[in-house]
This record gives sequence, C-alpha cells and structure tokens, in this order.
Amino acid sequence: MDRRDLLKTMGVAAASAASAALGPLSRDLEAQEPAGGPADRDRVGVLVDTTRCIGCRMCEYACAKANGLPEPPDTVDFNQRRETSESQWTVVNRYETQAGPVYVKTQCMHCLQPACATACLTRAMYRTPEGPVVWREPKCMGCRFCMISCPFDIPKFEYDSAVPKIQKCRLCWERLQEGKQPACVANCPVGALEVAPRAALLEEARSRIYTEPDRYVHHIYGEDEAGGTSWLYLAPVAFDELAFRTDLGTTPYPEYAREFLYAVPFVLTLVPPFLLGLSSATKRGPDGDLENEE
Repeated sequence: MDRRDLLKTMGVAAASAASAALGPLSRDLEAQEPAGGPADRDRVGVLVDTTRCIGCRMCEYACAKANGLPEPPDTVDFNQRRETSESQWTVVNRYETQAGPVYVKTQCMHCLQPACATACLTRAMYRTPEGPVVWREPKCMGCRFCMISCPFDIPKFEYDSAVPKIQKCRLCWERLQEGKQPACVANCPVGALEVAPRAALLEEARSRIYTEPDRYVHHIYGEDEAGGTSWLYLAPVAFDELAFRTDLGTTPYPEYAREFLYAVPFVLTLVPPFLLGLSSATKRGPDGDLENEE
C-alpha cells in the first residue's frame, strides 16, 4: 500500500473511532441538569455558619473515625493554612479578619454540576441523585482528570500507595442512605453545621442574613459559585478574606470544559493511528529508501 492510500485509510478509521467515542460523552454532557432545576429542592446540602464555629475541630475527628482515616493531629498551627489531603478529607483553618478570628471548615463542595464527574471518562467520579459526589474505585482508570478539573482543588491521589485511590469527602453518602447525618454535622457541638435539603438551607441562610444583617456579609457562598454547590457558607466578612475563591463566576465548570472534553476522544483515538500511519509511511528499507514510495 502506498503512502497516499495508507493515510486515507488511517483517516477514515480514526474518524469512525472518534465518532463512536464521542457518543457516550456527549450524552453525559447534555444530561447535566442546570443548577436551580426541580431536583435541587431534594438534593441534600450543608450550611456552614462560620460565625458559630469555635475551631474545636471535632468535625475533623468525626470525619476520620467515620471513614477509617488516620486520626488528625491533636494540635495544629493555625498560623499555617492547611489543605485537605488523601488522608484528611476536611480541615479547619483560622483567619484573622477585620471582624476578628474566623474559623472555616473546608472539604469537597459537592457541586451541583461537578466538573470532576463530567471530566471522568469512566464515570468513576459520580454525582448521586441525592447530591453527594462520590468516587467509585472499580470504575477508575487512574487518569486523574478529576483532579485537574476541580475548581476547588479537592480530589487527592495516593501517590505513595501501591494501589492508589482518589480520596475526597463523600458527604457521608452511606450514612445519608441510612437516615443519619454526615459525621461532621452530627458531631459539631455548637450547631455551626446544618444538613437539610439545599433549598431549605438557602431559605434559612437568607433568613439569618435578614434577621441579623450586621452579623453576616450579605452573600451565601455556594448558592451560585461555579453553578452552585451543596455546601453553603455564611460569614461575617467578605469571602476573599477567608481564602475562598471569588473568581469562579456562576457558570457551571462543565460548560467551560465542554470543548476540551469533546476533544479528548479525538486525542485518544486520532493521534495514535496518525503516528502509526506516519511511521509506516516514512519507514525506510535496508537500502535506506522509503519502503512505500510509488
């Protein structure tokens, strides 16, 4: 076969493969329900009132115990900002603000339209009908697209493990299915955390702001950020003082990633045959001449 016919055949085969690969992905993208849709009223959420948090870190210990994670350290340096990790799914940080010290709990935000789940080619990262976004080990192929797509930098990979997993908060999905509260919520001694349908929490948050307008900044973080999240926050100061991302906008991140995600199957299916065809077309024989010259 000469080079012209080889490249033509290669192109047809690659195009067919890419078309087939795009089918399931396009259905996944189109199936994402817009934030604020009817199902939002039934999705579970958690309201975090940072004006009530005392920094006791009981949520950290409860999370570790409920999920079989290593126990958090007894003492931490609140002068150093801590991040979630593969062995600690939630952390509490303290911020010195114009309103005084403010403690903030951090964990997966469980987006209404999660970029991590949309980026996952095998649906290992999955948004459950109830709202929690969970990782399913048997389906994971280790691509880690979920990590680079998350605007909150939450999914963590066990680089030091022989059998690595993606680790992050699951919003205690198993406990929710049993009618229990998430472990962190159930063990908060001051009522800084409240679990309920997300729509009810938004009403509660608005009521608190209306009732005590001087206590709270008039913004509910997570109501619209990145298309909306299941975790909602109230605070006494602007959220940028608490290291929250305030540049996310209100568009769900899968919308930003749509063009990239559509391109992924083309990269995976088109490039390898192209390189193979290019190699075959330019392969030289023992005499140094191209084997496929006409």
